[in-house]
Amino acid sequence: MLEADVTVIGGGPGGYVCAIRAAQMGLKTVIVEADRLGGECLNYGCIPSKSLITVSKLYDKVKEAEKFGLKTTGLSVDFAQMQKWKSEVVSRLVTGIEGLLKGNHATIIMGDAEVLEKSRVVVTTTNGKEEISTKNLVIATGTRTSSLPGLEFDGKLVIGSKEGLELLSAPDRLLIVGGGAIGLEFASMFQKLGSAITIVELMDQLIPGSDTDVARVVHRKLEGKGAKVYLKSKVGALSKAGSVARVDVETPEGKVSAEFDKVLVSVGRKPRTEKMNLQALGVKTDARGYIVTDEKMQTNVPGIYAIGDVRGPPLLAHKASKEGVVAAESIAGLPTAADWKVIPDAIFCDPEVASAGLTEAKAIEAGYSVKKSKFPFAALGRALTTGELDGFVKVVSKADDGLVLGVQIVGPEASNLISEVALAMEMGATVEDIALTIHPHPTLSEAIMEASESASGKPIHQLKT
Repeated sequence: MLEADVTVIGGGPGGYVCAIRAAQMGLKTVIVEADRLGGECLNYGCIPSKSLITVSKLYDKVKEAEKFGLKTTGLSVDFAQMQKWKSEVVSRLVTGIEGLLKGNHATIIMGDAEVLEKSRVVVTTTNGKEEISTKNLVIATGTRTSSLPGLEFDGKLVIGSKEGLELLSAPDRLLIVGGGAIGLEFASMFQKLGSAITIVELMDQLIPGSDTDVARVVHRKLEGKGAKVYLKSKVGALSKAGSVARVDVETPEGKVSAEFDKVLVSVGRKPRTEKMNLQALGVKTDARGYIVTDEKMQTNVPGIYAIGDVRGPPLLAHKASKEGVVAAESIAGLPTAADWKVIPDAIFCDPEVASAGLTEAKAIEAGYSVKKSKFPFAALGRALTTGELDGFVKVVSKADDGLVLGVQIVGPEASNLISEVALAMEMGATVEDIALTIHPHPTLSEAIMEASESASGKPIHQLKT
């Protein structure tokens, strides 16, 4: 029997970070992974999707290059090479994680874990069973894709995001069920690669829960490039005939029928907790099955912790990693807690979307008297030089003292711009603090400064309202 101070089940962004930090502090650490180190994000989500999105964006940019004075002929996409490059990126990162775990003296066991008792885990490996006696247990098993009745995955016509990232050609006609982050990333990517896109979303806007103005920009861009978007709609009947799916879409205006070469379902995820025996252990879960923890990532059962997607939204890799550090340091007895003010997020659609803190609607709902200020990328020198003019930066602040409550960005490099905002909010910045911070020119980040200048009542490059 292998003995450990801490056993981490799940080698994703939360699990492997937790194991590295625990091992760094001298804890005898074991990490168990059933598939590949790096988890869903690295192998079947964040990294492979961004690899392919990068290629699709470059392809689209080159096709439009004549307006910059660049002329090309014979441009095409080699899907096999694109997939090869994606796989090389993923493999390099997986190897890096393995090296970091071993370099910090964490023990890696590849296999399927089952929790028998809070201090006893059995792992089924290719060589048989291995038992671990552990003082502390960290559950980092993540989530799996949810399906819909009548839209069960078959891996051929009806697919999930994992299969979508393995396609060796762009479907001529692609139906995406779900207009959230994952659905929109696939929509933007395959639209650039030549697919005719249709999106069906149950709610009244794309990216449900996001700022309405932000969602409208993405919606308009998709439709402007030929996509069909059905809001407040759902998929009814689906029938298969050879390599084609015939789908009925129930819209507010009536039923619409169409044929598609692929149907990609992206309607959310559910916690992966089988074989954790949570009920027998007495671990509390919420109504949707997510594990409940305190700010130190400990469940109601002492010695059992949960981190990452398995403990609930927002389902973000960077949140999982920070929770992994908190769990490890909690086990080591350090004074730590999940006390961050904001968790920034980013969607790599076209244009990109990123946010931190409260939207205008949520700030008002929370009882704040708010002020909002926007600065369009179309008025920014750097955006003009790149030819990417869609979108804006929106700053939501308290009306009385200017404290920044939230920022939403839709436009070029939004994913890279949002970290400045997150840092500002963590440090309690006001709009004047950001406005007084000199930003280099010409850069996209100036839009954050410009929006903050407007919010503080001192706009320079737009008229005062």
